[in-house]
Amino acid sequence: MRFSPILGFLVIFFRAFHGIDVGFFIAVAFYTVFSFFIWYISPWFLKLTANIRILVSTGITLLISFAILTIALNKVSPDQLLDIFITYLIVPPLGVAMISSLIEIREKNQQLQQQLIIEEKLAAVEQMGAAISHEIRNPLTTAIGFIELLDQDSLDHNKRIKYLSIIKDELDSAESVIQDYLTFSKPIIESIEELDIQKELTHILKLLNPLANYHSVKVSTDFSTYGTIQGDKSKFHQCFVNIIRNSIESMPYGGVLLIKTIATQNKIIISIQDTGTGLSKEQIKRIGEPHYSTNGPKGTGLSMMVAYSILRAMKGTIEVQSEIGKGTLSQFHFKLHKTKIKRR
Repeated sequence: MRFSPILGFLVIFFRAFHGIDVGFFIAVAFYTVFSFFIWYISPWFLKLTANIRILVSTGITLLISFAILTIALNKVSPDQLLDIFITYLIVPPLGVAMISSLIEIREKNQQLQQQLIIEEKLAAVEQMGAAISHEIRNPLTTAIGFIELLDQDSLDHNKRIKYLSIIKDELDSAESVIQDYLTFSKPIIESIEELDIQKELTHILKLLNPLANYHSVKVSTDFSTYGTIQGDKSKFHQCFVNIIRNSIESMPYGGVLLIKTIATQNKIIISIQDTGTGLSKEQIKRIGEPHYSTNGPKGTGLSMMVAYSILRAMKGTIEVQSEIGKGTLSQFHFKLHKTKIKRR
């Protein structure tokens, strides 16, 4: 309705192609007055409910059709009356009613979609707050407990130093959680350098070897094809430490973890396959969401959120295939830095 003057002008413009005659000037007068009338009442019209808007639109169309029919009746033969009545009193109002209904349905769907998006954002914020508070509360509770112990006058020097060290470690842990959240919300690639995939993955596996031994997980690698990518080394380490650690922890009673690299003409794929508990289709869709963890109720999902955020920042993509009880295969695709591809 806000664009009715423009639509009125277009109607007049196309009417001119049928000839500049009396009918043309009648159309100019009618559509000029009608389009500005519609434009004038549009604020009032838009405040009405959907059903009332449909009735108003249909009613206005019916009145106009009746006026045109009154004029047309003087120029038609009796055997054309039925056609004229159908043409002017049934087809236009019915068409406008159907179009108005479709527009209202579309508007309602858009409003519901926007409301759903807002609710999803609010839910994500709530889940994020729950994840952060859960991760930070534990080290802070521990730190507060040891601070209270430091108030004891009888505490000897060695214990005081030990307690201070524990407090420092717990506060560092809380700071690490905050840093993870900042990385998730806005991962900053601080430096771009050439990364040798085999070298970096080997380094990461050395760091996680004690965790793999603890869970009785056998780690195998296949770096028969590999290459280099460009990215931030520290962020790359943080990303795949989180991902591989998550795979290891999915095998609490032991298993096999196979890590392969596959180089193609323009990309390199890091394949990580475990024999863990596996994931359902719904779980696969939700990996990387706030406060969603594949490690049961104790997990917060923060580590995978951070990993996926870093992957996106490094222009990487991921494909996950999994089945409950049969493990998970994750493939991470990166653009290959072509000058350093190697094959063995």
